[in-house]
Amino acid sequence: MAIPINSTKVYDENKNLPQAIRPGDYLPFGQLLILGLQHAFTMFGATILVPIITGLSVSVALFTAGIGTLWFHLVTNRKVPIFLGSSFAFIAAVALVIQEKGIPAAQGGIIVAGLLYCIMAALIHFLGPEFIKSLLPPIVTGPIIIVIGLNLAPTAIESASANWLIAIAVLVVVAYVNLYVKGFLRLLPVISGIIVGYILSLFANIVDFTPIREAAWFAIPDFTLPVFDMSSIGLIAPVAIAAMVEHVGDILSVGATVEEDFIKDPGLPRTMIGDGIATALAGLLGGPANTTYSENTGVLALTRVWKPEVMRVAALIAIGLSFIQKLAAAISTIPAPVIGGISIVLFGMIASVGIRTVVENKIDFTHPRNLFISSIILVVGIGGAVVNLGGGIQIGGIGLAAILGIILNKVLPKES
Repeated sequence: MAIPINSTKVYDENKNLPQAIRPGDYLPFGQLLILGLQHAFTMFGATILVPIITGLSVSVALFTAGIGTLWFHLVTNRKVPIFLGSSFAFIAAVALVIQEKGIPAAQGGIIVAGLLYCIMAALIHFLGPEFIKSLLPPIVTGPIIIVIGLNLAPTAIESASANWLIAIAVLVVVAYVNLYVKGFLRLLPVISGIIVGYILSLFANIVDFTPIREAAWFAIPDFTLPVFDMSSIGLIAPVAIAAMVEHVGDILSVGATVEEDFIKDPGLPRTMIGDGIATALAGLLGGPANTTYSENTGVLALTRVWKPEVMRVAALIAIGLSFIQKLAAAISTIPAPVIGGISIVLFGMIASVGIRTVVENKIDFTHPRNLFISSIILVVGIGGAVVNLGGGIQIGGIGLAAILGIILNKVLPKES
C-alpha cells in the first residue's frame, strides 16, 4: 500500500530514522519535484565540468544526461534509482581527439564506446547472472564500493578547502537536517545545505554572478553530427572497458544502498544496455559519454528516498536547464566550498555502504585470503594505479582494482 510522505508511519521514532520511501510509496507532486531538484543540484557540477574540460557543449551535456537517464529507466523497467551524467573516465581521450580532430571525431568514438556496452550486455546475458555473482562476491564488491566513495574524496576536500568555514557550516546544516528535523524538510538536507551555504557565500562576497548576466534566457543546445574516424575510435572506444567495470561497481553500490539485487532484477544486461545506448545517443548529439552517478547514490543513502521517479524528475530538470540557460548559469554560481561541504557527506556515504556490505555479509578478516583481496582492491583503487596496455589505452583506478579483485578471488584457494 502506498504511504503518503507526510504520514507519521514514515518515521521509526524508536530509532529516530525515516523509513525508506520505495517504489509504490506516494509522494505529492510538489514534494516529488523538490526531491528531483535536489538530485539535479547534486549532479550538476560534475555533469557540466566534463564538457568544460574537454571542449564539448555544456547545454548538450545536460540534455543528453537527461535523455540518457530517461532511456536508462525505460530499459531497466523503471526499477533502478540512477542518474546518468557525464563520465570522467573518457576525459583524457576525448579532450585529445577534440584538440587534434574536432568534436565530430570524438562523437564517433563515444558512439562506438557505447555500443561496446551492448556487446558486453549480450555476453553477460549468455553467461547468466549466477556466473556474474560468482565473479563478484561480497569480499570483492564491498571494497569496490568503498573505493568508489573514497576515490571521490580528494574532489570534495579540494572544493571545501576554498573556504573551510563555509564548507563546515554546510556540513553541519546537512547533518542537522538529516538527523534532527522532522517531516518533509528532513528529506532535503542537500538543498538546505546549499541555501545556507549560498547565503554565507554572499556575505563572504565569493559568488560570481557573471555567468548569469552573460547567459541567454533561452537557447537550443548546440547539437552536432558525428564523424567516424578510425584513429579517434581507437583512442576513445577502449576506455569503455574500464567504464563497464565501474558500471558494475555502481550498480552494486546502488543495490546495496536501496537493499535490492539489481544484478538479478532487472539484470546487469539491461543496465549495461541502458548505459551503453545512453552513451551512444550522447555521442550522436554531441554530448560526453554517460555513466551512473555516485553523487546521486550518496543522496539515496542520505535521504532514504529510493523512488526511481525522483531521478526521472531530475532528468526532466536537466533537459529544461539545457534550454533555459540562465537557470543553468545560476546553479553554476554555487561556490566550491558549498559543494565541497555537501560532497564530504555524500562521498563518505558511498564508502560507508561498502563497509556495510562487508559487515552484513560477515566477511571474516581473520582469514589471510580476505585480507589480501581487500587490501589489493583498496590500495590499487584509491592509490590511482594505472596500467598502459599500448596504443594509448590505459586502465586504472576503480576499473583496475575491480579486475584484480575478481582475478584474485578466482585464483586464490578458498579457506575452510
